[in-house]
Amino acid sequence: AYAAGLTPGFRRGRQGNRDPGTRSIRRVFNGPFRENAMPNENPYSTPEADVHVEETGAVLASRWARLGGAIIDGIIIAILIVPLMFAFGMVDRAMAGTNTFADAIIGIFIGLIVFTVLNGYLLANSGQTIAKRLLGMRIVSVADGSILPLPKIIGLRYVPLYVVGQIPLIGGILGLINALFIFRGDKRCVHDLIAGTHVIKA
Repeated sequence: AYAAGLTPGFRRGRQGNRDPGTRSIRRVFNGPFRENAMPNENPYSTPEADVHVEETGAVLASRWARLGGAIIDGIIIAILIVPLMFAFGMVDRAMAGTNTFADAIIGIFIGLIVFTVLNGYLLANSGQTIAKRLLGMRIVSVADGSILPLPKIIGLRYVPLYVVGQIPLIGGILGLINALFIFRGDKRCVHDLIAGTHVIKA
């Protein structure tokens, strides 16, 4: 009888404590999170690949695309430059260890001339090399998104690379440092910083 008398009250108490308590707990733990929740968002997901330039709305070219462009441009230039270096005896002297400072200067001029002949028209009109054209990229000014004049883009963006590349030992190290700058947030290498440029999707 004692148990029977308490059972309804006990049940009512359990029900009375359960419902408000459960609702309170749900309000406390679910309410704020539900209001601020962002559906389908993974907090551990990687950032978006595309980086937009606030001033112009352009999208920066990916690091992989820029690497591919550099490789393609390098192969095209090498196909034309190597025969010229053989013709001038530069390869033979380099293999024998008798190359001179004059060889380095000649190498710079040959490289720049071949590069400009191949890419000068595209750079002047669309800010592209052959590889950048193929991969859908262009070089533009950071300030206003415009195409730089050919003398400026060659003189500031490419000449320093060719000159530094001819310095024994140091040239390779500086070239690597220049390439590693691609991992900056704005994906600008040292030659981009010198010329005031960045590479965007065309």
